[in-house]
Amino acid sequence: MKNEKTVKSQYDNLNVTSDTARFDTYANPLVTRYASKQMASIFSEQKRIGYFRRLWTALAEGEMKCGLNITTEQIDELKSHLDDINFEVAKAREKIVRHDVMAHIYAYGIQCPKASPIIHLGATSCYVTDNADIIIYRQALQLTLLKLVAVISRLRDFALKYKDLPTLGFTHYQPAQPVTVGKRATLWIQELLIDYENLTHALDNLMLRGVKGATGTQAGFVTLFDGDDNKIRELEEYIKNYFNFSKVFPVTGQTYTRKADYTILSVLSAIAQSAYKFSIDLRLLQSMKEIEEPFEKNQIGSSAMAYKRNPMRSERISSIARYLISLPLNAAMTACTQGFERTLDDSANRRIVMGQAFLAVDSILELMLNVTDGLVVYEKVIERRLKDELPFMATEAILMECVVSGGNRQELHEKIREHSMEAERQYRDGGEKDLIARLRNDKAFSAIKNYDTLLNPKNFIGRSIQQTTEFISEHIDPIINKFKDQISNINGKIEI
Repeated sequence: MKNEKTVKSQYDNLNVTSDTARFDTYANPLVTRYASKQMASIFSEQKRIGYFRRLWTALAEGEMKCGLNITTEQIDELKSHLDDINFEVAKAREKIVRHDVMAHIYAYGIQCPKASPIIHLGATSCYVTDNADIIIYRQALQLTLLKLVAVISRLRDFALKYKDLPTLGFTHYQPAQPVTVGKRATLWIQELLIDYENLTHALDNLMLRGVKGATGTQAGFVTLFDGDDNKIRELEEYIKNYFNFSKVFPVTGQTYTRKADYTILSVLSAIAQSAYKFSIDLRLLQSMKEIEEPFEKNQIGSSAMAYKRNPMRSERISSIARYLISLPLNAAMTACTQGFERTLDDSANRRIVMGQAFLAVDSILELMLNVTDGLVVYEKVIERRLKDELPFMATEAILMECVVSGGNRQELHEKIREHSMEAERQYRDGGEKDLIARLRNDKAFSAIKNYDTLLNPKNFIGRSIQQTTEFISEHIDPIINKFKDQISNINGKIEI
């Protein structure tokens, strides 16, 4: 009984609220655990059908302006029911007609009886499905862009803070010439900078499908406008401007080319690649106890090993990134198998893949925002590890100085090799790395008068400091300044 009371008191301290979620049906963890509510909302059915209705309204309004017999009263009726979507009516209708778009046309018409005869006039289903998808992808890309810039901003601050802190460089995962902590961070930032450039290019070149008809020929609109090409072109221009797009696909089949989806997924995959590289580096650094992701006061690292401080956020980044990186191949297969004007085997696939890709990249960026907001740098550990390895990296400078003082390069090189191998062997047997002591006691290296000055870590970091500051000021700050107002409230709701 005593233990039961203890457990109850612990739960009493938790902020437990009722949850109406079902626990007897599969729930997508990207929605329930990882991605933000903002991104999940963008891909909600409420948003999707809401865009359907806006597209139908824009079409009717454009057709009215181009001279068709459509009234302002009908347009106003359509506008009055953009978001109060009668999903149950559409669901029941789809069971009968087995066509989701026709079911929603019917449901919209029930709410808008005066406008019902002119809803979807001249259009094919892909007028709403494809155009709505592009509008949704644009919104999702804009949200992704802001979060990407916010991550870059946090890493920018980290890089400048530690721009002059020497640390071991690594090539082949082996200790190599020193860099600085800040300089290493610029490598992470540069990956994300490339992603930023690719993402902005994708946004700038995103094209609406437009009004193309059943097979892309606009035949239905030719009939509606009695063959008036100018009015058809005027209608498409109206739809483009209505949704604030600068471009429309010049030609399509029934759908826009699915290569556009591949382009988008390639951009998202590239972000995942950058995030994976960052997370792997951080996981290794945390294993060496040099830099650590945030670890909360009551966080549990292991159910068995209570002392552990696992990099669980970085591991989650790696895990989700691995999934996202795999998705462009799926889109490529869809793009290349769309025979003639279109086949329907793309539909179910895209509903799954495109939304999940954006939810995945959002999850990754949310994690990166969390991690980069609280990176912990253990300077003493970094200094100690560097001190152990630096004598080996200083041997070239020692060799050159002794040669300048009259020594034989080949003989000195062999002596350094012998002392290095012995010092390393001794260290692996449990001793100290005493390379400098060995050189001090070897008369062949008597030309070196001040080892302490020679072994100053900043003598070995090259232009790490200058490269960091130049990179930030020339390439990163202009981007941060461009978006500073939009990312200032990154921890709250981001307006896009």
